[in-house]
Amino acid sequence: MTGQPAAPHEPGDVPDPLAPFRPRRGRAVALGVGWAALAVFGAIAVVMPAQADGRWGLGDRLMFFGLGVAVSFVAWRYASIVAVPSREGLVVRNLVLTRTLEWAEVVRVQFGGGEPWVSLDLEDGDTVAVMAIQKADGDVSGKEASRLAALVQAFGETTEPGGSGRADGSDGSGDPGGPDLPEDS
Repeated sequence: MTGQPAAPHEPGDVPDPLAPFRPRRGRAVALGVGWAALAVFGAIAVVMPAQADGRWGLGDRLMFFGLGVAVSFVAWRYASIVAVPSREGLVVRNLVLTRTLEWAEVVRVQFGGGEPWVSLDLEDGDTVAVMAIQKADGDVSGKEASRLAALVQAFGETTEPGGSGRADGSDGSGDPGGPDLPEDS
């Protein structure tokens, strides 16, 4: 015995249902673009020829490097997209905004049609995109959407009088697999 814990993703292990949702392909591409932008625009800023008549000066070099930093910042922000579930609710960090939701606020999980990521229908009529679960991730995205739907069903007890008592609209005695995830909505 080595006394070390097992790796979290060994075959046969059950993943943690409260593990954060993160895009895979989009994150890898964004990190690559960020580093490439810093390298390319930084190199341009360094090797840009100085002109005798003053057309390319220090300000131009700083502008090129600043453009690389701006592109890298946007790519880093995209790479940091995440949805973090807890027993109390879900914190959704998208490209620009971060929103904290209680499970009871979520009425339905949608993943299908032409949408590139999961969206949540809320009880106030609003819709929140969950960019952390993206179709670009293939089969993994369907499993992650199902996991999110199961979390909504498990923790989404509503307190609305006269309501069905469940955040997914069911009476709680239906399909134990979770709410339906329409492929074409």
